[in-house]
Amino acid sequence: DGARAGHFTQLSLIGQLARCGLQVQAGGGVRDAADVRRLLDAGAARVVVGSIAVRDPQTVIGWLRNFGAERLVIALDARQRDGAWRLPTAGWTQTGEATLDERVQAYAAAGAGHLLCTDIDRDGMLGGLNIALYRHLGTLAPTLAVQASGGVRDLDDIRAARAAGAAGVILGRALLEGRFTLAQALTC
Repeated sequence: DGARAGHFTQLSLIGQLARCGLQVQAGGGVRDAADVRRLLDAGAARVVVGSIAVRDPQTVIGWLRNFGAERLVIALDARQRDGAWRLPTAGWTQTGEATLDERVQAYAAAGAGHLLCTDIDRDGMLGGLNIALYRHLGTLAPTLAVQASGGVRDLDDIRAARAAGAAGVILGRALLEGRFTLAQALTC
């Protein structure tokens, strides 16, 4: 909701989830340091920053120093176009000039610890993860803990992501549709 609205919208929900003892990672509409602080104060373990990480990397690099690399997740959602991975912003409605490779290398050099990368063309499609993309990211920036996202259809996709070096996998439609349980996913 926040990515489309242009500001963070679920602060009270994040606080409720964190109070249940869950490690919460939250984002969507994070635009400034005050948004990051509000989410951390609400109990988020990590704050996901996306559009601003594409548009204004120097600001986000400053946040890495101020809040700590363990408290931020750089979200670089990408589409392959014209032979390169491009980085749409604003809820995937605008495409900037920066490439995925450029931003990943810059954030890795700045000490980022976590990267969430969604292959936009696979997101919600249940067509399987783009394993080649996650292998590429592991080679490009081996110090980043990469979270694979976009297209998980079954437990084999989770296993393949782990085998490709992903530190985690974002689950959405397949989990919601009951293709597997969270308990099953956690054993992969």
